[in-house]
Amino acid sequence: MKTHTPIRLGMVGGGKGAMIGEVHRIAARLDNRFALVAGALSTTPERNAESAAACGIASERTYDDFAEMARAEAARPDGIEAVSICTPNHLHFPVAKAFLEAGIHVICDKPMTSTLEDARALERIVAEADALFVLTHNYSGYPQLRLAREMVARGDLGALRLVQVEYAQDWLSEDSGSKQAAWRVDPEKAGAGGSIGDIGTHAWQLARFVSGMVPDRLAADLTSFVPGRRVDDNAQVMLRYASGAKGALWCSQVAPGSENGLKLRVYGEKAGLEWAHETPETLWVTRLGEPRQMLRRGAQTMAGSRVPAGHPEGFLEGFANIYAEAAEAIRAHQAGAPLQTLLPGIRDGVEGLEFVDACIRSARADSAWVEIGRD
Repeated sequence: MKTHTPIRLGMVGGGKGAMIGEVHRIAARLDNRFALVAGALSTTPERNAESAAACGIASERTYDDFAEMARAEAARPDGIEAVSICTPNHLHFPVAKAFLEAGIHVICDKPMTSTLEDARALERIVAEADALFVLTHNYSGYPQLRLAREMVARGDLGALRLVQVEYAQDWLSEDSGSKQAAWRVDPEKAGAGGSIGDIGTHAWQLARFVSGMVPDRLAADLTSFVPGRRVDDNAQVMLRYASGAKGALWCSQVAPGSENGLKLRVYGEKAGLEWAHETPETLWVTRLGEPRQMLRRGAQTMAGSRVPAGHPEGFLEGFANIYAEAAEAIRAHQAGAPLQTLLPGIRDGVEGLEFVDACIRSARADSAWVEIGRD
């Protein structure tokens, strides 16, 4: 029977009332691969102490400052081996930098940073650090999307022609005044991209993950529909690939009736694939001239599953797959035997910020075509 010693985990951000912090904690413990032992969870000492106590973190390992936490934990013989970053976007870079330079592995929420400049600087830091960097693009942990990636890679669809991806929500259709909404529409904390940074980067990475292609040009129309909002809340983006394939990305946080409408369609010369987050265990395949086929999570994709087919798995399990694979990669790194995985990492993060940057440049030029990754 295979046994695992849990990886000692710390967390920065994600305190009381932060949805994404609890998601990270659930994902980290679902397979018993991590033990949360330290944290700097909230911005005020009182709230921080309350959040840490609720997570079972001892008071002596509850920190009011992430830099102090990185120094202190790196010096402890039983210090954390990895840290989860669940802060608003503008803090991702300084927090990741502090822990990477302390030799502590980093598991970071997306988008990787709030600016392209910081993303590229972090890429240089990761290249020099003796620590891994994992970016939690959790949808790439879904078994059916991994099956879709495999089918594309082995040529089941033929040469790709079209990549269509969308991510629609409605929770920012008006100003709610909630803490979670407030920082996401503040360019000082979220970055210059609103919906394109928050959910557009998920759609971008998912299209890249399944298709295996990165567009080289785009034309973007960004809109702030809510009066006074300083970042976009809707984006419609056309994509061009070097292969000649075409694509389109739509993301919106002002689409009433859309709760978490992530959808992907990929079409090649021989077949097409369709997947939707609201039915994540189903992958639709249509081969040219043949009836539409429904592929359910089963024999081909049980490797990424925890319960038998027919027992639904979803968001938390997909997120947990990222954490489980991060644990495998961390242990392999510690043993000096790097592991080949599908984990999103530093390159995914840089490309995500290059996407955001190109969208903003295009929109400012009246939706002109711009090259991606060029300043």
